[in-house]
Amino acid sequence: QVTLVESGGGLVQAGGSLRLSCAASGRTFSSYRMGWFRQAPGKEREFVAGIGRIASNTYYTDSLKGRFTISRDSAKNTIYLQMTSLKPDDTAVYYCAATTGSYSQLPDRSAYDYWGQGTQVTVSS
Repeated sequence: QVTLVESGGGLVQAGGSLRLSCAASGRTFSSYRMGWFRQAPGKEREFVAGIGRIASNTYYTDSLKGRFTISRDSAKNTIYLQMTSLKPDDTAVYYCAATTGSYSQLPDRSAYDYWGQGTQVTVSS
């Protein structure tokens, strides 16, 4: 069992930055690959970024590559999403999730076993 708790969301102006955190409970954090997803009002939940059990193995949706950076700190059982040059279109609830699936499954939301409750990010124009 893994419990995920996101934090760091808020209101930011376009062009600004935010860093989201996702703290995981449980001793088996290192066994999971992790992902960030987001869901805007009226839209489906979409993949943002993922990270393997090894921190250097990252996976990004093409449209966000270069602006968002995912990382993990195994000592703190935490993953992060650094978001820069934010745009109003980035407004959404951001969720972290944990999966025992393969690296290639990171973009597949159905592959995830555990989800956090989400944190709201609002980017004003």
